[in-house]
Amino acid sequence: MIYVIGIGPGSAGDITQAALQALNECDAVVGYKPYLQYIDPLLRPGTMRVGTGMRHEVERAGEAFRLAGEGLKVGVISSGDAGIYGMASLVLEMKRERHSDVEVVCLPGISAMQKAASLLGAPLGHDFCAISLSDLMTPWRTIERRIEAAAEADFVTAIYNPRSEKRYWQLGRLREIFLMHRGPSTPVGYVRQAGREDEKTVLTTLENLQPDEVDMFTVVIIGNSQTQEWHGRMITPRGYYRQEDNQAERVGQGIMRTSFTTILRELHEPEMPLWRLWPLLHVVHTTADMEMEHLLWTTDRAAELIYDKVRGGEARTIVTDVSMVASGIRKGALQRLGLEVICNINEPSVAEMAREQGITRAQAGIRLAARQHPTAIYAIGNAPTALLELCSLTHKGECRPAGIIAAPVGFVHVEESKHAAKTLKGTPMLMIEGRKGGSGIAATLVNSILAYDDAQALRPGRDV
Repeated sequence: MIYVIGIGPGSAGDITQAALQALNECDAVVGYKPYLQYIDPLLRPGTMRVGTGMRHEVERAGEAFRLAGEGLKVGVISSGDAGIYGMASLVLEMKRERHSDVEVVCLPGISAMQKAASLLGAPLGHDFCAISLSDLMTPWRTIERRIEAAAEADFVTAIYNPRSEKRYWQLGRLREIFLMHRGPSTPVGYVRQAGREDEKTVLTTLENLQPDEVDMFTVVIIGNSQTQEWHGRMITPRGYYRQEDNQAERVGQGIMRTSFTTILRELHEPEMPLWRLWPLLHVVHTTADMEMEHLLWTTDRAAELIYDKVRGGEARTIVTDVSMVASGIRKGALQRLGLEVICNINEPSVAEMAREQGITRAQAGIRLAARQHPTAIYAIGNAPTALLELCSLTHKGECRPAGIIAAPVGFVHVEESKHAAKTLKGTPMLMIEGRKGGSGIAATLVNSILAYDDAQALRPGRDV
């Protein structure tokens, strides 16, 4: 008989009772020499030990069949689980090829990725996969296709054999592929020598993962789009806290996350600051127009700075030029942050002002808003006259916007209004350059700012 035994990652507490019993019954054990030390105290006196070096797996399996053929009970040991990158498949293949009558029993063990996951928290809480970067028996192109599939499918991914002296670039390539599909802040954890004396655990992000810090004794776990870092631990939610009355919202969030992942993959330059990337993803998601990557213009850290003013209480009001912009701003975000939205275009006094002064109602609405709310956030999504009025009032010091979203649309004075807006020094601003824009774009830029605290985790749609 041959027992194929997973002995766990190395610590005595991580070996199963079934494995202990089998080892106690064995007349001989066969394994990789460094692993024999972990089970030596568990063997009966007189048990034969057969150890070989790395890459002698076929030799070990053959020796096990020879000893079993002599009537001995033989244990073939693998670290972790023998069925996960271990000896189980080879032993069963050899039994098939030899038409052997020797009975083979496979006993599972705690795998390296399970041990690493437990040390990191709960990163394997939802669908996951494992990929070995060793190309000794698998062509690299096949491995790379598997990496691409795992990244695109949003699997939590455990990486075995991530790096060696000869294979020093593969983990860097994997990171590059995952960054095409996952946000840069995606949690990543790695554990070296899990369950052993010199165990080391590190939590980082996909963007900051340093391949030079890992080796063959390390398991790397890359989170999916839902994986969170909390108090030094990785958590991939299963969904137990999803409320039934909130199901539609969660579905909407899932659609947005999938869309954002697709957009990230198609951006020409995805490696951009988060304060630009976050609003850009919202704009492209709203318009399905990849040209927005070139049309979105922002002042330095605009989204972040405007959000800080909201969070700090400096900005409590959002002024829009038309009611469609106001309608597109998420009500849940407004309630959550205690904000109000003002749109004066349908006010009787605004219509009267427009007639008397020979200006557009949108322009008159901004004049009124500047008197009442000079430090508000201004979101212009339709009328270039409204943006030109806002620029004029700001230059005169009659208005001091906490931030400006400039997205008027059309053919008359649109580009001129945006050129004027660029002259407003010191005002955080997000703008759609050229003739494009619109109420939906202005609203989605506002929404991106109001949800900016979700940007680091790249989780859109909280208020959907």
